[in-house]
Amino acid sequence: MARHGGRGWNSKVLGAALGVTLLAAGASVWTAQAGALGSTSPRETTSARQGSAVKPVAVDIAHASDRGARGVNITIDDGPDPVWTPQVLDVLRQYGVKATFCMVGTQAQAHPDLVKQVVAAGHRLCDHSVSHDTTMDKKPQAYQAQQILDAERVITQASGGVRPMYYRAPGGAFTPYSRHLAASRGMRPLGWNVDSKDFERPGTAAIVATVEQELPGGPTILFHDAGGDRSQTVEALRQILPRLKEQGYSYGFPVR
Repeated sequence: MARHGGRGWNSKVLGAALGVTLLAAGASVWTAQAGALGSTSPRETTSARQGSAVKPVAVDIAHASDRGARGVNITIDDGPDPVWTPQVLDVLRQYGVKATFCMVGTQAQAHPDLVKQVVAAGHRLCDHSVSHDTTMDKKPQAYQAQQILDAERVITQASGGVRPMYYRAPGGAFTPYSRHLAASRGMRPLGWNVDSKDFERPGTAAIVATVEQELPGGPTILFHDAGGDRSQTVEALRQILPRLKEQGYSYGFPVR
């Protein structure tokens, strides 16, 4: 999600992450506590194909849509959340839209049922780090690796074996190292073109207006399903999704 300073959400997630990850002697707490979470064979889904090995992908940050010039990518950050993710899923289902859910490791670990629901509905998964540290680009490579790889394992376990297809750095805090590491794990670095500003809760009308004004600049739209009251996001999606279809747009996924 977009970089915003001094948010309570970021500190809460960082606090929760203390129960999920440790940086000690290069070992992952998930490896120590739960074994190799990435050992489960992936299932046949849009996020991972059964029996396939991890294949490296491009290291540059993706913004384009696989549906071409009139494609739109809906991306949903920071969940899953037990209150808002089901409502977002309902709206997406109502309008036949598939989205990319950028999940925080602590949230995925806490709500594996929701991760499975996202996958079952045909949406794609994205690694959004363990603890949503928007200063990751200022941290050592060992820390960046822990945040990316532990989140990949946690999300894969929570999904029942489906790997994330993308990596979105918290607040866009990519580094050359983090991009290459994610790409080597088959996760395309994922950016955004349109920040809906829904995290700030400016009102449904303002969210809709921001999307419509900024969409000509690129197809990947950033929304949120966690971090507070997301009722404005749900209502904005309810208005935006049919409106963009009427304008000739089609919904796809970020390029890989």
